[in-house]
Amino acid sequence: MAGWRDLEAELAAWAAAGRTAAFWWRDDDARTATPALDRLLGLAGTTGIPLTLAVVPAGTDRDLVRRLDGLGQVDVAPHGLRHANHAPPDSKKAEFGAHRATDTMRREIATGWRRLRDLFGDRARPVFVPPWNRIAPDLVGELAALGFAGLSRFGARARPAAAPGLAEGNCHIDVINWRHGGGFIGTAVALDQVVSHLANRRLGAADPAEPTGLMTHHLAMDRDCWDFTAQLIDFIKNNETACWYSMQRNFGLPA
Repeated sequence: MAGWRDLEAELAAWAAAGRTAAFWWRDDDARTATPALDRLLGLAGTTGIPLTLAVVPAGTDRDLVRRLDGLGQVDVAPHGLRHANHAPPDSKKAEFGAHRATDTMRREIATGWRRLRDLFGDRARPVFVPPWNRIAPDLVGELAALGFAGLSRFGARARPAAAPGLAEGNCHIDVINWRHGGGFIGTAVALDQVVSHLANRRLGAADPAEPTGLMTHHLAMDRDCWDFTAQLIDFIKNNETACWYSMQRNFGLPA
C-alpha cells in the first residue's frame, strides 16, 4: 500500500519525464443545500479547485440553484434521474442497467437532462454520470443522440471515447469504504488508488491522457474522509508537476 512519499516519488517520476499529471474532482449525489454541501463548497472555494457536482435531477430543488449562484468554479452534471435502484436483488445496484428497456431509460435520461438545464442553465454540462457508475453498454451508444458530449464512470477508461461523439472521463479514487458500511477507506488504500493510476498512465498501462479523478460523496463522508480529501487536494495543488482540470478541459467542452 502506498504512502505520501510514494505519491511524491510518482510525481517526481512524472517531472523527470517532462510531463504534468492532471487531476479532476467529481462529487456525487447532490440534491439540495445542506451543511455537508456547504463544507464541500467551502473546500473547493478555499483551494480554488474546479468541482463537478453530479446532481440528481428529480430530487433537486431551487435551494441548490441559489446556493451555487456566483460560484464560477462549480459545474453540474446529471446523475441519473432519481438515483433509484432498478436492479434485481441478486445484481449490483443500477438505475440504468441492462435489465431495463432501453426506450424507458432513454426517456428518463432525457427528462433528467432537460430538468437540469431548466434549473441551472449554462452551469449544467452535457456529461452523464450514471448512479453507482453503472450503465448498460447499449445505452452508452444512445447518449450522444440525447445531447451528451461525455460520460463519467469509475475506473480507467478503455479509450478516450466511450462511443462516437462521447468522450469518457472517469474517477479513480474513492475515499469511502462502501463494502464495509461506509467511513474512510484509509490513507494507504486511498493513496494506493492515486499512485496506481498515475503509474499506469505514466507507463502506458492506462490511457496517459485521462486525468486522474477524485470521487467524493459529501453526504456520506465522515471526518477522516474530509481530512484526507483536503490533504490530497492541497498536496496536489502545491506540486509543480500536477494540475487540476476543470470539467470543460477534461471533456473538451466550451468554456
